Amino acid sequence: MGRKFFLSLLFGLIVLSVLALVGDAPRVADALRRFPLAYLPAILALTLWNYAFRFLKWHLYLRRLDIRASVSDSLGIFLCGLSMAITPGKAGELLKCVLLRRRAGTPLTTSAPVVLAERLTDGLAMMGLAATGLLLYRQAVPPMLGLLTAFVAVIALTQAPFVRHRLLPWLQTHPRLVRWAAEIGRIYASARTLLAPGMLLVAVGIGLISWSGECLAFYLVLHGLGLPAGGTLLIQAAFVLAVSTLVGSATLLPGGLGSAEGSSAALLLAVTHTQLTIAVAATLLIRLCTLWFGVCVGFASLWLYRRRLGGWREPLPALFAQQAP
Repeated sequence: MGRKFFLSLLFGLIVLSVLALVGDAPRVADALRRFPLAYLPAILALTLWNYAFRFLKWHLYLRRLDIRASVSDSLGIFLCGLSMAITPGKAGELLKCVLLRRRAGTPLTTSAPVVLAERLTDGLAMMGLAATGLLLYRQAVPPMLGLLTAFVAVIALTQAPFVRHRLLPWLQTHPRLVRWAAEIGRIYASARTLLAPGMLLVAVGIGLISWSGECLAFYLVLHGLGLPAGGTLLIQAAFVLAVSTLVGSATLLPGGLGSAEGSSAALLLAVTHTQLTIAVAATLLIRLCTLWFGVCVGFASLWLYRRRLGGWREPLPALFAQQAP
């Protein structure tokens, strides 16, 4: 994990360096030097606001699945998952499920859908935050509708009666798939519970509140770099942050590195008509105060929590067993 982290860190540094060069590094550095440091505590506090409400959703999901982890264990496991934000598509956040099994005895087939539900509801929340900004940049409407269709299709599949009444029973009769039928059944049952209409509305609502924190943080970054304050800038900040985050997730690159930064700078140029130097400086600042700040928090939590668990290595097949060893 440490080696992969440092490789991703190296990739991230390359991305940030290339972005700075594109924006004229000396001018970008000058813009960053002029940024008021008094804004940084508020920006980081808004990032922590995002993490706080995302943890609330995570813990609510655990309660919904009747996973009895204490609040302290649940919080520690959630914070450890932040270290995996720089894995492709954030798939490394399944680490939370591994730690949850170690602490609460929950098999991955039960808890893994929590990570899926988090990503889906975060994506829907991001679309909600970006909705008003689509009036400023209509070119983003078709891809956003396509992504929304994909999300709705996945959610509808988890609620479709034919899956429960026909597909799952068929798996139990198939000679090659019967061995996996029970595991697939548990995955489906958890996903169906978490993405049921009532729970879905609550989770998306929490997502809107949590991610609005980072949108406000981006607003402060842009204002600190000289863009005029006001409702228009707030809409622009929410639109650019939400869309660039979705683009980064859709590319499945580690932490969206490269794609998120590139789309953020390009969208800032398109909707705010600011200078390239300012767009690059804003992108650098918000990524340092969100993605990389979260990764640092995650690895610090991982180190502390690993000592509490005394290690977590065990054979992969055992992770999917119904009971913990």
